[in-house]
Amino acid sequence: MLLAGVTALFLGFSGAYIYSRVQNNLPAINLPPLFYLNTIVLALSSITLIHVKQCYLKDNTQRYQIMLALTLGLTLIFLCLQLIAWKSLIDQNILINSSTTTSYLYVISFVHFAHVIGGLPFLVLFTISAYKKMKEPVSVLIYFSDPAKKRKLNLLTTYWHYLDALWIYLVLFFLINSWI
Repeated sequence: MLLAGVTALFLGFSGAYIYSRVQNNLPAINLPPLFYLNTIVLALSSITLIHVKQCYLKDNTQRYQIMLALTLGLTLIFLCLQLIAWKSLIDQNILINSSTTTSYLYVISFVHFAHVIGGLPFLVLFTISAYKKMKEPVSVLIYFSDPAKKRKLNLLTTYWHYLDALWIYLVLFFLINSWI
């Protein structure tokens, strides 16, 4: 239900952006290069999260912990790069109130940023839990055989892949709009 609501929100933003551009004959916004780099960073975080799930299913403790930490690190890199991208826009005097199209860029990217921040505590908890609770064979067995843990991991990976796919959609959306 959450993902359906988020999808509707971003489709609404996309439609409103196109409508505003067409009605007011506004130029498209060109994304800063860091947005493209962030796409690669998020794609890598999706790949590492796929490995997290595979390691969980294979009871591979050490790799599971490393992949969780790597996913967390890539997420933090994404967030930092996004802040730097906004700063570069501001340095170029492209402000949220510069034009309608730049307002959409800031709002859409900020709402995505907020959703990543919203998922971050769950990723942090998984990572901490993996390192804290997986120290001896018995605790590893309990950890990997916990159905609630598996369900939570499935929810986390679904949400994370969704956010990654959403970011790719947004970058492609702005890119295609810059060609039209």
